[in-house]
Amino acid sequence: MQTYLDLMQDIYTQGLVKSDRTGVGTRSVFGRQIRHDLRTGFPLLTTKKLHFKSIVCELLWFLSGDTNVKTLQAQGVNIWNEWATETGDLGPIYGKQWTAWPTADGEHLNQIDAVVHALKHNPESRRILFHGWNPADLPDEGLSPQENVKRGKMALPPCHLLYQFYVAEGHLSAQLYLRSSDTFLGLPYNIASLALLTHMLAQQTDLIAHEIILTTGDSHLYLNHDAQVQKQLTRTPKPLPELKILRRPESLYDYRFEDFAILGYDPHPHIAAPIAV
Repeated sequence: MQTYLDLMQDIYTQGLVKSDRTGVGTRSVFGRQIRHDLRTGFPLLTTKKLHFKSIVCELLWFLSGDTNVKTLQAQGVNIWNEWATETGDLGPIYGKQWTAWPTADGEHLNQIDAVVHALKHNPESRRILFHGWNPADLPDEGLSPQENVKRGKMALPPCHLLYQFYVAEGHLSAQLYLRSSDTFLGLPYNIASLALLTHMLAQQTDLIAHEIILTTGDSHLYLNHDAQVQKQLTRTPKPLPELKILRRPESLYDYRFEDFAILGYDPHPHIAAPIAV
């Protein structure tokens, strides 16, 4: 994934120093894009080791509509802990918006069902998309995540907020728009998660996974990640691994972590870095 390293180098050398909600500060650029052909390998970063189980379990958790971290914690995944209330609640974040978007008449819409249906029955459509930016549920930036949840709002507004899918000659591509991209910690997970979702949708709709595109708004590196960024930029990417889906479940909602295998993943060692809460 040399394109990822190029983006990180761009931000590190060209980014403007800006303040941010967390108080840590960032180097930031605006409007960037990463493209990856899934036929050349699964885009699990090799210049530092990523926790594949966290990526899979988080995506399945989103698709389930769950918004409580206890489900993830039971699987040994703790990537959402810092924003949850003492009962594990995160408010109406991704899973809620994806699978149960509230309507004016008190009903709910499952956007994921609509995507699957369109891919199967109307693949030429330019409306095959879902998103999580629900203004009615956005948090107050002046309050803590936990305070927002207790008021019925999201703990955090969605960073990866709009997914669109495109079918051409039996091949499925996906584009994700991220309004805010923590390039060192978050973006590698977003890349792999989008690739995984694209493979799952392709299997469920008898298509071939083709290309993923990630378009970012505010692309940033936190100032307290400088040493880690410099370390990673000295590393040379290794060959990408291969994703194997070991069975075809009845629906997109029936996958389990055990259904996925990553073959040939030989990354450089993990690089730890603090999370800006």
